[in-house]
Amino acid sequence: MKSAGKEVLIGEGSAAASGNNADENGIYFTRKNNLLDKMQQQVFDNLGYSDLARELGIPLINLHTGELVDVEVPDAHFFKKLTIHHSLMDIDMLCSVPMMKTHTLATVTLGLKNVIGLYPGTAYCSVRSCVHDQAEQGGSPGIAFEILDMVKVNKMGLTVIDGSMAMEGDGPSGGPLVKMDLIIAGTNPLATDMVAASTMGYEPNEVPTFTVAHQAGMRPASLDEIEIRGEKIADVRRKFVRANVVPFHSIKEWFGAKEV
Repeated sequence: MKSAGKEVLIGEGSAAASGNNADENGIYFTRKNNLLDKMQQQVFDNLGYSDLARELGIPLINLHTGELVDVEVPDAHFFKKLTIHHSLMDIDMLCSVPMMKTHTLATVTLGLKNVIGLYPGTAYCSVRSCVHDQAEQGGSPGIAFEILDMVKVNKMGLTVIDGSMAMEGDGPSGGPLVKMDLIIAGTNPLATDMVAASTMGYEPNEVPTFTVAHQAGMRPASLDEIEIRGEKIADVRRKFVRANVVPFHSIKEWFGAKEV
């Protein structure tokens, strides 16, 4: 993107970091700016993004704090209005860069699920506990409502799924790693995720987000509608160990459901 003459920003709204809103007793839900700022900076530093940003001259945006704006959700599944970081309104294109993983809430976490990181903690709590609480009460299957409503208010133009090293089982953090040596990219986020999920051994109707998207008329409706270049799915498919999918209130019990 830089070599093409584009202005690039890296934004992230991470879930938790040990020593800030996580310790040996569990994960703490918080809306506090100072904790969210410290947590996000720790993540940027530990994962090498701070060094990368200095090297390439790319700003790092903490999507949890700062100037936030309210936006209407067109054809909303649940949230009629969402609060997001103002920088997301100023960009021409959002590129979602997830790791290929299974997930105990969403079944899989790929480019669409990755937008949960756009919910600012100052409005929706870190770990997005407050947004999941609300959507679960509204009957959101596999956190599909909160995923798709956030997709609708953003300019998702590219998804690049990092399948070089993937994760199976009880993701997003509790499963074993799987070496796949794949990168799956596309300009339609639903199509890209459907191809990636198929590569992981899932049928489209096994992923709640896909089912809700299709019911709402989002395309493609099937893998047959997708032009796939490069490797054939059948040649790289590996059936991933499934996550034990549970409702969000059970996850909160595992976390310890504490707020600071």
